[in-house]
Amino acid sequence: MSSRANQFAKTRTDHASETAEDYVEAIEDILTAQPSCRVKDLSERMDVSHVTVTRILQRLTNEGLVAKEPYGPVSLTPIGKRMAKASRRRHELLLEFLLALGVPEADAVRDTEGMEHHVSESTLKCMRRYLDTHNGG
Repeated sequence: MSSRANQFAKTRTDHASETAEDYVEAIEDILTAQPSCRVKDLSERMDVSHVTVTRILQRLTNEGLVAKEPYGPVSLTPIGKRMAKASRRRHELLLEFLLALGVPEADAVRDTEGMEHHVSESTLKCMRRYLDTHNGG
């Protein structure tokens, strides 16, 4: 495979991981707010079609992240729950860090969504250390 093809393959893989993280996080949020999560809930939350949600849920089911029966509610598997927790932790830490830097809240919320999938564990540790040192975080 050429270098260029490798770059495109990596981009596709990264995008698939971002989508998985966004969906398991959304499922967890919905299940925190109400007793069940359905395709319709995700479609509204993610602002995509029912078909798109169904296709993505099938992939997430195949990856062992969600469980779903036809016409039934969506639930997270233990692996999906761990992914949602890690994604939420990254999201909250990054948002807290941006706000501590003085980034306006609306910008920090938007930027967090764009950055949360691309920040390394070592960077997150540095952010946490900074917050603990400077804000008593």
